[in-house]
Amino acid sequence: MQIYLDYSATTPTRSEVIDLMATVMREQWGNPSSLHHWGNRSATLLEQARSQVAALINAPAESVVFTSGGTEANNLAIFGITQQYSTPQHLIISNVEHSAISEPANWLETQGWQITRLPVDHFGLVAPEALAQSIQPNTVLVSVIWGQSEIGTVQPIAKLGSIAHDRNVLFHTDAVQVAGRLPIDVATLPVDLLSLSSHKIYGPQGAGALYIKPGMTMRPILYGGGQESGWRSGTQAMGTIAGFGLAAALIEAERVAETARLTALRDRLFNQLLGTALKPTGSLHDRLPHHASFCLPDSDGQQQNGKTLVRQLNLAGIGISAGAACSSGKLEPSLILRAIGYDDRIAKTGIRLTVGSRTTMEDVDWTAIVIRQVLERMGL
Repeated sequence: MQIYLDYSATTPTRSEVIDLMATVMREQWGNPSSLHHWGNRSATLLEQARSQVAALINAPAESVVFTSGGTEANNLAIFGITQQYSTPQHLIISNVEHSAISEPANWLETQGWQITRLPVDHFGLVAPEALAQSIQPNTVLVSVIWGQSEIGTVQPIAKLGSIAHDRNVLFHTDAVQVAGRLPIDVATLPVDLLSLSSHKIYGPQGAGALYIKPGMTMRPILYGGGQESGWRSGTQAMGTIAGFGLAAALIEAERVAETARLTALRDRLFNQLLGTALKPTGSLHDRLPHHASFCLPDSDGQQQNGKTLVRQLNLAGIGISAGAACSSGKLEPSLILRAIGYDDRIAKTGIRLTVGSRTTMEDVDWTAIVIRQVLERMGL
């Protein structure tokens, strides 16, 4: 039995999307910037995909800029705003951001920018009053992740965005984990910039998008032929973009029913693991519908880590994720778990199980049985 429970890392590309991509690469491979028949066909397809992605967040089509993925979308949001200033200003992020936000902020700090990293509580939530107190006269942008990929916590984005807007500060959110799982309506949501990723919604890897509120001024981070209304130069990857568009349309059509199903699977997984050594991390109430995460507490001084559990479950044919990043064979403490109050030892023990389109109740039940067996073998 093979059970994949790492949908927050990537999702399997839908068969309908693969079929469309193959057709596009065989038959509609023209450059959408070209004026002839082949280019016109691709240009039509490009704008269809743009409309499909825009519909996912209830945005005007012209406000969606295609990128190579969520990382580039996040970088474009941060640098597109900050590069407009000749002297360093003030940027606010949370201390549970994806590295595609935190690393650009770290670099800006070396260039003289003042960076405020908002603390979070033990559940990973940013306090709206903390944001209000952090805004300064020279604050130019606030960026707070909507759904945290490691601990599953969903931030009160509407409240946070309203606070920023009340002070005339731009607001960006990384919505990569939220898209297709929770409703997004930028027509009413107080956001100016919002990042998306194709491969988190059953589309192909290598495509993403940044919503840019109409009327915004920014600088591009890629210069060249002026594609994507000048925001992102480079010939558009028509196969992946078309696949992204179809994936967006399909997941939005199924979202209400599928989110209810995923939530039931998630809750069943939490319930099945009650009484084990695993302790939930993140907020159980304000949480991504497909996401369960845990850590191991102190256990008689034994040195356990999340990678051990990942390897043991992999041997059983179950794919999960360690909550901390591995590099050169060394498991580093998770910055996210440290941010919510765990010490370095426990911050190495995080794991994440995320359900998706192919997950069944039987998968969840069997996974819980295997986890209990693994913990018992580990003396936990």
